[in-house]
Amino acid sequence: MALLRSARISDGRVVDVRTQGGRIGEVASAGDLEPEAGEEIHDLTGYLLLAAPAEPHAHLDKAFTADRVANPTGDLPGAIDAWLAYRAGLEVHDILERARLGATRSLACGATAIRSHVDVGEGIELRGLDALIALKEELAALIPLQLVALVSRPLTGLEGANNRAFLRSALERGADLVGGAPHVDPEPMGALEFCVRTAAEFGRPLDLHMDENLDPGSLGLADLARLVAEGFPHSVTASHCVSLGIQPPATQVRVAEALASAGVSVVTLPQTNLYLQGRGWETSPPRALTALGPLLAAGVNVAAGGDNVQDVFNPLGRGDPLEAAGLLVSAGHLSTEQAYCLVSDGARRVMGLPPVEVAAGLPADLLAVAGASLREVLASSTEDRFVFAAGRLVARTRVERHMPANRRDLAVAAGSEALAWP
Repeated sequence: MALLRSARISDGRVVDVRTQGGRIGEVASAGDLEPEAGEEIHDLTGYLLLAAPAEPHAHLDKAFTADRVANPTGDLPGAIDAWLAYRAGLEVHDILERARLGATRSLACGATAIRSHVDVGEGIELRGLDALIALKEELAALIPLQLVALVSRPLTGLEGANNRAFLRSALERGADLVGGAPHVDPEPMGALEFCVRTAAEFGRPLDLHMDENLDPGSLGLADLARLVAEGFPHSVTASHCVSLGIQPPATQVRVAEALASAGVSVVTLPQTNLYLQGRGWETSPPRALTALGPLLAAGVNVAAGGDNVQDVFNPLGRGDPLEAAGLLVSAGHLSTEQAYCLVSDGARRVMGLPPVEVAAGLPADLLAVAGASLREVLASSTEDRFVFAAGRLVARTRVERHMPANRRDLAVAAGSEALAWP
């Protein structure tokens, strides 16, 4: 049980919040709740209290390899080729250490649940999955992980037989969802149909990389919507969906309405797609985001994630949902409220998690960030945060700024403290 005192919430009120049994027990005006025996007290004066975000699309098995693997072309095909060659030498212990760092850093940023794609297939076999299953068990009391078996290319034909077998083995080993990237397969439709069929057979949800390119002829999303509408019984997520953003408006609306009717969620990954896509366009390169406006207008559940963290696909990235939200404001032209909804409520719906807001009776997954408004915290992206999962303080990062009176030798020091339970 904990008492969060004097926190500002999104409607401007300053409140006290009591957590009990993993949920929010009470919300009252600041000063109205008295501490109870044995209760942890956290002073949130000067902090904005938000529903905690979630990370709906990570690649923890690739994290922090940017200094090991070069991408000479800088684009997606170059990154895929470089990674497939490199990953053959990876060992479980190395993947586990880097994935642990990525997961705990995202938690410290406020993500109280993570869905990570993990490569399975020739070259890496199931080593990445073994590492992530071990991490999922290790962090079970701290942060839930959902694991997507991201099957390699090729998936179709005689050459894809081994990869098809690895996908089935991954699901038998414990992967939570079926993943893949049909648009990079020699037979995109055949790869898509196999993923849908295999997910139905194993009774698993589906989360596919879809149309991650700027090719107007790449529109597998429409085929996915049709296959799901024909009777796929589990949740479906389409990630990236870049080419939809360059389709004619009528096509965007038609596909968005088909996705909404079929119940397919879309995850946009702004930073990695801004980095990888549009290279070679000498004039007005596209922003390479999906068609956010038409998707939202059609009622599609849209979420946003961080995708890659310091690897061959994105040399930057820090696993911070506020970073993704900020990019959706500047590059996606969403309001601050819309952008934060995509990394919080939208992300949680993608992952099948219950909704969260600062209201009695709801899960006490909360993020407090230094600042007075959502606009301010997205603008600053300060690391000064409290992270609460099921009512427990699981991470606390403090930022201290020292400005000497002589204005020379300006020093800024920041330190973080992560709290974890067995």
